[in-house]
Amino acid sequence: MTWKKFSGEVLHAPILAEVEQIIEKEYQLGNRLKVCIGTDSQVKGKVIDFATVIVFLREKKGGFMFISQERCTQKMGIKQRMLAEVQKSIDCAYALCPLLDLYQIGLEVHADINTSPNFKSNAALREAMGYILGMGFVFKAKPEAFASSYCANKMVQ
Repeated sequence: MTWKKFSGEVLHAPILAEVEQIIEKEYQLGNRLKVCIGTDSQVKGKVIDFATVIVFLREKKGGFMFISQERCTQKMGIKQRMLAEVQKSIDCAYALCPLLDLYQIGLEVHADINTSPNFKSNAALREAMGYILGMGFVFKAKPEAFASSYCANKMVQ
């Protein structure tokens, strides 16, 4: 999986090494961090574009993110696609968890799923919430899920 910065610069080291480097740099600058991970997708004809983001929030000093994009040609219904987004976010969070725990950095997993039953994505809410909480992560859904709903969304439009 290839990761890049928002600027488009490709990260060449493994994502764990890049994240640890960023954490150490931010700590040296005196910044406290929180990490939010989210995924969004967009159907474009017979292709589904996915974008997963790792958002680093500096306490009272803005933030930045790393992005990974994938394409899929498998046909999926809305519920399956929402759960695929959640799976990608959980995979990323699970990989980073030991590192974030070591540095005592808070982690949230954001799902691009609407809490209102008036929206199609709501069909996956219970399963997504159960899966994320069951894995021991903090769960956020729309409208609080900015990592998936805004950051990742910008990368698949």
